[in-house]
Amino acid sequence: MCAINGFNFSDRGLMEKMNETTRHRGPDDEGVFTSDGISLGSRRLAIIDTSPAGHQPMSTPDGRYAIVYNGELYNFPELRQELEAKGVKFRSHSDTETLLELFAREGPACLSRLNGIFAFAIWDNFEKRLFLARDPVGVKPLYYYFDGRRFIFSSEAKAVFCHDVSRTLNSEALNLYFRFLYVPAPLTMWEKVRKFPAGCFGIFDGKTLEIKHFWKLREGDYLESEEETRRLIREKFFAAVKRQLISDRPLGLFLSGGIDSTAILAAMTKEASGPVKTFSVGFKTLIQSERYNADFELARRSAAFFKSEHRELVIAGKDLKENFEKIIWHLDEPVSNPIQGATYLLSAFAKREVDVVFGGDGGDELFGGYDRYWYNFWLERLGELPRRLGTLIWPGHAQKFRPFGVERFLSFMSQKEAIVSRFLKPEANMALAGAKHFAPYFEKSWKDATNQMMAVDFQTWLQDESLLRTDKLTMAHGLEERVPILDLEMVKLAFQIPARFKIGTRRRGKRVFREALAKDLPPFILKEEKRGWFSPASKWLRDDLKDFAREVLSENYYPQNTNFFDFKEIQKMLDEHLESKSYHLNTLWSLITFQVWSRMFLK
Repeated sequence: MCAINGFNFSDRGLMEKMNETTRHRGPDDEGVFTSDGISLGSRRLAIIDTSPAGHQPMSTPDGRYAIVYNGELYNFPELRQELEAKGVKFRSHSDTETLLELFAREGPACLSRLNGIFAFAIWDNFEKRLFLARDPVGVKPLYYYFDGRRFIFSSEAKAVFCHDVSRTLNSEALNLYFRFLYVPAPLTMWEKVRKFPAGCFGIFDGKTLEIKHFWKLREGDYLESEEETRRLIREKFFAAVKRQLISDRPLGLFLSGGIDSTAILAAMTKEASGPVKTFSVGFKTLIQSERYNADFELARRSAAFFKSEHRELVIAGKDLKENFEKIIWHLDEPVSNPIQGATYLLSAFAKREVDVVFGGDGGDELFGGYDRYWYNFWLERLGELPRRLGTLIWPGHAQKFRPFGVERFLSFMSQKEAIVSRFLKPEANMALAGAKHFAPYFEKSWKDATNQMMAVDFQTWLQDESLLRTDKLTMAHGLEERVPILDLEMVKLAFQIPARFKIGTRRRGKRVFREALAKDLPPFILKEEKRGWFSPASKWLRDDLKDFAREVLSENYYPQNTNFFDFKEIQKMLDEHLESKSYHLNTLWSLITFQVWSRMFLK
């Protein structure tokens, strides 16, 4: 794992500045490559081949190609063996060199053969062209800026601003953020900075940037046998975990009380030569402690069941307050999720013992874990009757009962317009931003509408909220997270499984995934209902974070935001929440996050 940086002119000093800005991602090594028309930089977190032979930027022996690479190729041993059979002489044992040599022989076609998480750039010193690519799932981030003259890229947007480039706010992104609590790709909160799309490669020839897909999520041919489906899930899941255990540095697992991370622990335990190191986080709160720590207690039981080396961290509201600005700085973009503090602090805690952790990300989006999939499934199965009755019985949620499409999706995923319009001034409010952005995902109907909803979540929320947040907050401490449920073979399989196999009860989804792994899991985990991982942030706002919230949500904190916000209304909402008259956690957290981000990144 690394930070990668680059731009289309030669300037070693500026590249060193970008590298320094992303030092946290790669504490083990630094490198710079410059030539006519290019500067490449790397900060390395050495996981595979920790020797100097894995140094980046890395060039081919003939000097034609130079690579900077962030990621892991889980099938690189097989690819390396194949290249060796063709006469390639390797100078290292790194997956970086395998990728470089493969590209030198196959060009962009090699992307279809990669199983891993990655973002990389390769400079062709003969053709004077830059090639970039990002993994199909979007685990590894990549940002770029292009103004027709300067092309700049980095693993983190903050490094782009080492250059003198515009920080103008993107008004569409602003509106999407307050409705979805993150900024969906390809947008960022800055007008001129973009996320490089997942599953794509780009070629920059010095004048133009051409971006093309090398992988797209598509509806597969559906499996017909549940027995065969269960067999395939278990087979591919255990193979994915085994494949991703490759590392020359210590590994561990973020263990929650959920089925996904517990299943990963089962598979790791089967393959490991000794106890697996597991890490869990709990919350210090005087109110409803059992509720907020239910997963924490389940993780403890699972750790005991599998005899892991279990480590526990308990955090309080004051810990979040003390680290809030650091968290926002590392996120780059405003991502409003109160769990961000737990991820950040748990990552720092785990880094004391390991350099790689596994996480259970992706199980809900692939196998139907959220209750919105259950609702959608039954709305589709029952047809017109629930739509007509629902509009009468549940008028505030009428959109959910409309025919499948973007409006129903928005009813599940978007914040209520009545809330957004309370604090966002009319001249800044773009009420149709969400419908405009997400409509293309529904232009072509799938045969299985509920799987289509999962696919939209996979391509949007999962990549641009969940994976982005996790990558930034783990790599803030030089800690690599791997996500075996999102192994490419698992992703392909998931969208060959009809929703009717995935949907269980409203509180217990992922039916076929549960059944496939039932013999490997503790009985007490199988009995548990779905419970989101959340912190007592709502309570902390009324206590440890009250003064902090009051300060940040004042119009004097960042006066320029008076152009967008009605601060009198925001203070009313804060008072309503503090006095327990209303629950405004999502809105207040999004505003606090944005305020801190604005003062940090818009100046």
